Amino acid sequence: MLLAPLALVAVWWAELPLSPEAQRLAAILAAVGVMWVTEVIPMAMTAFLGVAAAVSLGVAPAQQAFAPFADPLIFLFIGTFILARAIFVHGVDRRVALAILRWRIVGSRPGRLLAAYAGAATLTSMWISNTATVAMMYPIGLSILHVLEREQPRNAAVARFAAVFLLSCAFGASIGGLATPVGTPPNLIGLGFLRRSAGAEVPFFTWMALGIPIVLLLWGWAVWDLRRGLGEMKPLLDRVAEHLEEERKRLGPWTAGQRNTVLAFAFTVALWVAPGLVALCGGQQHPWYRWLTATFPEGVAALFGAGLLFVLPIDWRRYRFTLRWEDAVQIDWWIVFLYGGGLALGTMAFQTGLAEALGKALTARLGIDSAASMLAVSTACATLLSETTSNTASANMIVPVVIAFASSAGAAPVLPALGATLGASLGFMLPVSTPTNAIVYGSGRVPLTTMIRHGLLLDLIGVAAIVAVLLLLGPILLG
Repeated sequence: MLLAPLALVAVWWAELPLSPEAQRLAAILAAVGVMWVTEVIPMAMTAFLGVAAAVSLGVAPAQQAFAPFADPLIFLFIGTFILARAIFVHGVDRRVALAILRWRIVGSRPGRLLAAYAGAATLTSMWISNTATVAMMYPIGLSILHVLEREQPRNAAVARFAAVFLLSCAFGASIGGLATPVGTPPNLIGLGFLRRSAGAEVPFFTWMALGIPIVLLLWGWAVWDLRRGLGEMKPLLDRVAEHLEEERKRLGPWTAGQRNTVLAFAFTVALWVAPGLVALCGGQQHPWYRWLTATFPEGVAALFGAGLLFVLPIDWRRYRFTLRWEDAVQIDWWIVFLYGGGLALGTMAFQTGLAEALGKALTARLGIDSAASMLAVSTACATLLSETTSNTASANMIVPVVIAFASSAGAAPVLPALGATLGASLGFMLPVSTPTNAIVYGSGRVPLTTMIRHGLLLDLIGVAAIVAVLLLLGPILLG
């Protein structure tokens, strides 16, 4: 509360080679950055206040400043969140998770159970928020651990397994969010800045072609690293299999709501990936590709899918449909507002010339001139920032800077911006890095030293994987 006004005043009166509008915006961004990092007030409200202050202080007129709140990606957020809400309300996510954990290949081996648990979290978080994924998977994990702890209440091997088992859920959920544009809010934030500030489009299918190899590398490393040192627990895990079978029976048969939710979700995903499949077969000049991208952009597809939830019935006589509006309004509106505010502030940074000036200053000071080094630095900086503040705030702060940095150095900004976007979703070391870590740390079963040790290694592997995949596949997929 004290530092934010001080930062605003200090930058306001500093002698900087900026236009009056750019310097006023720099002062506002200094205060907003402090408030985002410290979370002294809700981050969405900080974004609102930042844009409002920009209008009041003459940075931009209101119509121009608030225009990004109607960006098409805003509606992709809303449609995706409504679909995710239906998946949660009808328990589709829990049914899928239990099905994965009960695979025969898992058997009674602790390493395979851990891999299945992490895999379920990873697959689920590709489509719904990472936090919601852990909120759903966490009780399932605790119920499994309760079975083990009831049989062996003070067993060191069980305690060691409990720590890495819960960590696998948190790490898996954060990793899975990288696979799709809708997997986690920083992805859409990065895409929004690329389109508005760099004039670059990254289609849904192209993102998945880049994201899935990264996810596979990180998931494979996380499982291998976490399962090291696990002892033989077969007799105890036999009881876990019985417990999971009991949980599945409690779910009963598929309901009409679950079937309708899967149908709406599958319809949406089909519209998301169809243009990429057409481009893969016939190229981006194919008339079907151009028709699909113009007729069903990602935001429109998400809204059509969400709309199906209010059309597909589950009880005609009672006039009940798959999703009630009372359930739909429970989506994460704060992320939508935070995205709009961050995009608005970032857009104004380019319009006033602040981003260009910052990019030139960074280029002169760092002396980075190769695309590979720029990508590596951008990814590492975003990862480091995400350890101390939320992933969403990290993306809002660093992606516009990276785009300006790359443009000033005469490099294409797409790969560095994608690296920063993906790096902002890492941050595995600390409970404050991401809500997924905080949830499992709150169980009291995950020592902080264990989280830091495994999280640091995963951060390093994550930066290396992102840089390697983007350098290898980026030029092929992005042209």
